[in-house]
Amino acid sequence: MTTDRFDPSELRARFRELHSGGLFVMPNAWDVASARVMAAAGLDAVATTSSGFAATLGRDDYEIVADELLEHAALLARSAGVPLNVDSERCFGSGPAEVADFVSALGYTGAAGCSIEDYDPSTERIDDTDSAAERVAAAAEATKRHGMLLTARAERHLYEPEAPIDDTLTRLQRFADAGADVLYAPGLSDPDDFAAVCALGLPVNALVSPATPAVGDLADLGVRRVSTGGALLRVALGEVKRAVEELNGPGTLDYMNRSLGGAEFAHILLD
Repeated sequence: MTTDRFDPSELRARFRELHSGGLFVMPNAWDVASARVMAAAGLDAVATTSSGFAATLGRDDYEIVADELLEHAALLARSAGVPLNVDSERCFGSGPAEVADFVSALGYTGAAGCSIEDYDPSTERIDDTDSAAERVAAAAEATKRHGMLLTARAERHLYEPEAPIDDTLTRLQRFADAGADVLYAPGLSDPDDFAAVCALGLPVNALVSPATPAVGDLADLGVRRVSTGGALLRVALGEVKRAVEELNGPGTLDYMNRSLGGAEFAHILLD
């Protein structure tokens, strides 16, 4: 997967088209290698993960800075071979003007889409609806100038899983009115809640977890896109942990039977 054929306009058109069909899976990659493995497995798009990227730097979520994310996004956008959606947290702006500036900069990375959250880690609170909608509107205007898709995220259910859905629906409708292209409420698990979000009329992203319906059931509910957050990085690190425990314990090498073969590795990562 070389970068000499990198065409952001074509990738952005493909990404937009994906949202007009049935459900597609968009796993979250944390580096070039993971993005290329996902694309080679037949995925039509990949996303970044803010928590996963931060973990590769030995940091917690929300501890990366804007320039680091821009560099990361540019590298993955040029390397993945499929459209890239960027987990861009709050778009590194406390107000609409700063949000617009960051999203405009992100547009030059070649990413096909990005997201904006309404949770503020500095206060550990959800933004009020009016302020959140203003920030979404600023991001939406900037994404449209670059042909990117904007995913607007309502974060309350990540922090209050049992919260009623009504406020989230009101908030997502405001985000839709502000120009968002895709709606996303991570932390949902009830099928009725997913159906209610889908009824708002825009494509909906679902974060899958052991608590959510299966992918096929989410498709039946109207979900258009499925993502994984930082889960696949944890899966990969769990496999590394089991492998070294096997090597350091019984000393057997069964873990090697679960690895990519050398030729496959070279084909995916080095072609």
